[in-house]
Amino acid sequence: MNEIIDSILKYNAGREPERLSLKYRAMRQDAFTFMRGTCHLYYQDWPALDPKLNDAPLAWISGDLHLENFGCYKGDNRLIYFDMNDFDEAALAPATWELGRWLTSILVASDSLQLPKSDALRLCQIGLDSYAAALTTGKGRWLERDTAKGMIRGLLNPLTLRDRKTFLNSRTCLKKGRRSINVDGKRALALEKNEKIRVMSFVEEYALQQVNPDFYRPLDAAKRIAGTGSLGIERYVILIEGRGTPNSHFLLDLKQAIPSALSPYLVHPQPEWQSDAHRVACVQHWTQAIAPAFLSAVRFNDKPFIFNGLQPSQDRLALEGWNGKLKRLEQVIRSMGEIVAWSHLRSGGRSGSAIADEWLIFGARDEWQAPLLDYAMNYANKIEHDWINYCTEFDRSGKTWCNECHG
Repeated sequence: MNEIIDSILKYNAGREPERLSLKYRAMRQDAFTFMRGTCHLYYQDWPALDPKLNDAPLAWISGDLHLENFGCYKGDNRLIYFDMNDFDEAALAPATWELGRWLTSILVASDSLQLPKSDALRLCQIGLDSYAAALTTGKGRWLERDTAKGMIRGLLNPLTLRDRKTFLNSRTCLKKGRRSINVDGKRALALEKNEKIRVMSFVEEYALQQVNPDFYRPLDAAKRIAGTGSLGIERYVILIEGRGTPNSHFLLDLKQAIPSALSPYLVHPQPEWQSDAHRVACVQHWTQAIAPAFLSAVRFNDKPFIFNGLQPSQDRLALEGWNGKLKRLEQVIRSMGEIVAWSHLRSGGRSGSAIADEWLIFGARDEWQAPLLDYAMNYANKIEHDWINYCTEFDRSGKTWCNECHG
């Protein structure tokens, strides 16, 4: 077995079999999905000692920044924001680690988006320029409906009108006035009886600790299918009472927090976190303008988990809707660059990260940009080569991997 496949199978060993099989199959689809499922390979290969690629202020980074890890969510103030939305791999590292993965994702995704490589490179430069310009303002801002533009504004507008009933109907079944989670094999899988009892009991205990326990009364639970990189990690979708009526229930996401894929490669001291769930929740609170509703670190089955409001999948930006109009993508990338800069400014000075003065200086410099873009171009080519290799091996042995997942 070759080195790439061996690394992938080793990294994912021990995950829940049914959803891990889905991950392996998803990674066969295209190079961008493969990239999303192999964050550990990116940092395994990152030249952490190369001064040209690491001469940057320390930032609280999401760790797995790519085009699909931006999206809309409802904050704990009930307003809707567009921001970075995945912090499973969050860590303290040079800002270039975050930017390099994001740039690489633009280049790798160009084939899926039917975007010429020359245009993808232009988008990368636009993103870097936007990031640097936002740093030089020294102020962390945010995107919501009134400040968003282009495709992002188009995404935010209907969200304010989308009612809870529509969202619930997309994820649940309503029979005789009672809702239950739709176990469709695409978004949710059935739980075994004992596992479901444990999940429901956990939520009941959690509810007792809240100001309004009745709001959190659990009605149903299932295994959740979502994302690519995290498939196979314990994850549940839970239907709770909410405001009482079947059209006023809420859906929550309970997701196991595991060590960051960056952990073996970090060269700067990290805080002594209470758990990986606290790491994820803290960094998310620090970097986002407003944290999502219900976000908290909890323990379930004696493991750390993140408890969160379930975000609709349709609240992700459908970049394929650029329809050949490059300016639409340019505005999206420009906004994403600003969002990354704002996240670094907001979290500045937290537990070892750079303060605002350092970010102002970094934004005014430009000698770091060319080496980073060169690396992203070269690494995008490597990912595409690795994906072809993966496809060959998956077609030859994928059924065996999946069978081994199921024991």
